[in-house]
Amino acid sequence: MTQKTQAGQAYQGLRADILACRIPPSAKIKINDICAKYEVSLGAAREALSRLVADGIVLMEPQKGFAVAPISRKELTDLTEARIEIEFLCLEQAIRHGDVHWEGNIVAAFHRLSRISEQDANDQQTLNPDWSVAHSDFHNALVAACPNLLLLRLREQLYAQSERYRHWSVSLRRAPRARDVGREHEAIMKATLARDTAAARSALAAHFSRTTSDVLEMTETLKREIA
Repeated sequence: MTQKTQAGQAYQGLRADILACRIPPSAKIKINDICAKYEVSLGAAREALSRLVADGIVLMEPQKGFAVAPISRKELTDLTEARIEIEFLCLEQAIRHGDVHWEGNIVAAFHRLSRISEQDANDQQTLNPDWSVAHSDFHNALVAACPNLLLLRLREQLYAQSERYRHWSVSLRRAPRARDVGREHEAIMKATLARDTAAARSALAAHFSRTTSDVLEMTETLKREIA
């Protein structure tokens, strides 16, 4: 296996572990541990970490080494604001360029997502991996007709950063949330298929903002419980 292949393997594995919070925010990352866990060389591990630094989910500090990027209220608020703007730019272009095949893929992705439980059946404080995939597929389907690859890459990076907060918030839940997320997804889908950009932006912004509010509220609740 070449170093490039090993680096890709380490990158994918480490990225998945960080986004799912299996490696928690602010945790130190030891290169030797990466080599052992993912069975890669030292050079491949360093290359993978450099890519994750570029993604914004790993930090590198001189004399201290690598660590998972911390999470904060400020970052989440900024992230949500950026996601709304970038996601809508992608969606707006997709609405302009999308064809009937694009529309069909959105409907199919929504149908799959609506049939899967968000939380793991065996652990209510863990996201269902199948739901995570279906959720990503749905949002990807919405913007799939966007021809601007730079916007799509930026959108993907922001989505990945938001996944850490999603997994982290589920681990804090003490009871099922009252929101009807399925209805929020349906509102986004219907506005998109109707080519109603104003309604699509409104539904998208509301969806992202409610998720952020949920996370911030759960964080405050946890602080009160600890205190």
